[in-house]
Amino acid sequence: MRRSLFVWIGVMAAVVAAAGLGAVVLSRWLASGVEEPAAESGPAPVDETRKIKARLFYVADDGVHLVPVEREVPLGATTADQARRIVEALLEPPPSPLLSAIPAGTRLRALHLTEAGQAFVDLSAEVRSAHPGGLTNEILTVYSIVDSLTVNLPGLTGVQILVDGHEADTLAGHVDLRRPLARSTFWIDEDTPR
Repeated sequence: MRRSLFVWIGVMAAVVAAAGLGAVVLSRWLASGVEEPAAESGPAPVDETRKIKARLFYVADDGVHLVPVEREVPLGATTADQARRIVEALLEPPPSPLLSAIPAGTRLRALHLTEAGQAFVDLSAEVRSAHPGGLTNEILTVYSIVDSLTVNLPGLTGVQILVDGHEADTLAGHVDLRRPLARSTFWIDEDTPR
C-alpha cells in the first residue's frame, strides 16, 4: 500500500512538472507571435534620411471612403521594420482636409510578421476606447491599416489587429478581428481630389 502511494505521488509530480513545462513552452510560443516592445529588442535603427514613397489611406471628407495619399516614410531595414514605419506614419496627423481613421492617441505597441506573410499589428487600447463607434467608422479604421500595409508590402497576405497585446473580437462591435484580413479596395475612392 505504501509503495503504491509513493508511485502515485511520483506520477502526480511528473504530471505537474510536465504541465508547468507545457505552460512555459506555450507562453513562449504565444509570445513569439506578437513581439512585446522592449528597449533592448526594439526595431532596428533606421536611417531617417532614406525614405520611400508609401500610399497611406485616410478618411475622405465625405466620411465614408478611404483616400490614398502618397507620403514619404523612413526606409526600414527589414520588411517588419518597413511595416512599423508605415503604421507609425499612418498614426501621424493626415494632410488637410482628410481625417485619420485611427483614434487620436493610439500608439503602435508591436508589429510581427509571419513567414506566411501575415502581419500582427498590436495597437494601444485607445484604438478601441477612443473609437467613435459605428459600422462605417470601424470598417474605415480597420481597412486604413490593412490596406496601407498590404498595398505597400505586396508580400503581405493579411493583417490582424490586436489591442493592447491581446486578440480582439472587434474594435466597436462590427468587424471580426479574430483572423488576419486581406486587402479590400471596396472602401477606397481613387477619384477624390487630395
